[in-house]
Amino acid sequence: MVFASLTFLFYFLPACIVSYFAIPNISYRNAILTLFSLLFYAWGEPIWVGLLIFSAGIDYANALWIEKYRDTKLEILGVYSSLIVNLGVLIAFKYNVFLYENINYLFGASFNVPKYTLPIGISFYTFQTISYTIDVYRREVPAQRSFMDMLLFVSLFHQLVAGPIVRYAHIAKEIESRPHPSGEIFDGILRFCAGLFKKVFIADVAGELSRAYLDINLNNLHTGEAWFGIIMFSIQIYFDFSGYSDMAIGLGKMFGFHYLENFNYPYIARSASDFWRRWHISLGSFFRDYVYIPLGGNKKNLYFNLFVVWFLTGLWHGASWNYVLWGLYFGVLIALERLFLQKFLDKISFFAHFYLIFIAVLGWALFYFESLPRLGLFFQILFAQAGQGLWSLELSLKLQENAYWLVFSLICCLPLWAWFSSLYQRFSLRINATTADNLTTIFKFLLIIILLLLSVAMLAGDTYKAFIYYRF
Repeated sequence: MVFASLTFLFYFLPACIVSYFAIPNISYRNAILTLFSLLFYAWGEPIWVGLLIFSAGIDYANALWIEKYRDTKLEILGVYSSLIVNLGVLIAFKYNVFLYENINYLFGASFNVPKYTLPIGISFYTFQTISYTIDVYRREVPAQRSFMDMLLFVSLFHQLVAGPIVRYAHIAKEIESRPHPSGEIFDGILRFCAGLFKKVFIADVAGELSRAYLDINLNNLHTGEAWFGIIMFSIQIYFDFSGYSDMAIGLGKMFGFHYLENFNYPYIARSASDFWRRWHISLGSFFRDYVYIPLGGNKKNLYFNLFVVWFLTGLWHGASWNYVLWGLYFGVLIALERLFLQKFLDKISFFAHFYLIFIAVLGWALFYFESLPRLGLFFQILFAQAGQGLWSLELSLKLQENAYWLVFSLICCLPLWAWFSSLYQRFSLRINATTADNLTTIFKFLLIIILLLLSVAMLAGDTYKAFIYYRF
């Protein structure tokens, strides 16, 4: 099941809300959330619910082991167990084909490649349980004594299948007790509707436009069409993933949980380093805290540490060499910025923004094409080195047809809401506080209605469109 579906909006979510708020007891509410989360996960792939419960159980036991043998040599075995089991599960289900194919290629072997359906969200929930065990080992959080509460943490449907990566420390207290002020529920609904709108009105439209130029025979592609196609994918992946994160954060607020932000307008960044402080923040902080800093961070073997982190970042996204190249591409750029480039970018900030957009778009080409020969040909077309035309009449017509949508989408990459909120706060200081609160409520209510109606209208009769990050 996906958030951007009529089934979720009109059946699953209302049933969950009514059941959840029917009884104020926190244990009942946690049980209801867990039940609905498992149902949400099992909707498309019921067979993999057992794997999810297994992952939660392993790290539930690992954390208890760590606390039982605290300050002894046996304590570290809980961390080793978590890493071996969770990474083993990832390798078995996500990277097995990649490993077999490369072994066969390198050594001329002919191993049969076992193929499984990739369990949805496996990269997210395995990282969540690993971080939980390590945090218990570091004494940052106590071990959870209730397996049902541990299962709730791992399975929460708000962020289960496409993030953000939620650490136990961030919501440990809220699992035990959480208030539900009406203002936060209202804000959560608005945040959810905003994310849904981003998904169906911008990301899905951009996806259709990008596929029209990137999924065809590239020998028929003009240079202008190649740039348009990959720019559309750049818009799609941002609004698709940030829209999902908005919906997850909004759902969390509706049920009393506060997840950290996962995006901060990455396309206004002025360097690769700045971009990755704004893009998929939960993944970046995970690799920083659990890989980069333990390896030595900035103090020891800096560039080796960067190489490891960005190799793993690329590999996390998919079992294909193009993802590894994509990760290393950003690793090299960040290393160059640390060496000398950042000083130059700081002096010419206007140029720095265009530099970031250019390298980000090229990076999304690496991300999009899993076939390396197609990727190589696409780059030749991008830079007019394939002997094909520069422009086409079809592209001109396409730009005219979608001009207003395109301008709107590009504007939405800017921090408009932050600017508007700042202006409104200054305005509200000049009027009566009660009047300001009433105006705010009316505005938010109207915005929810408009966003929801537009989103539902686009979903009605539409085909299933999963989030891009489902497959990671």
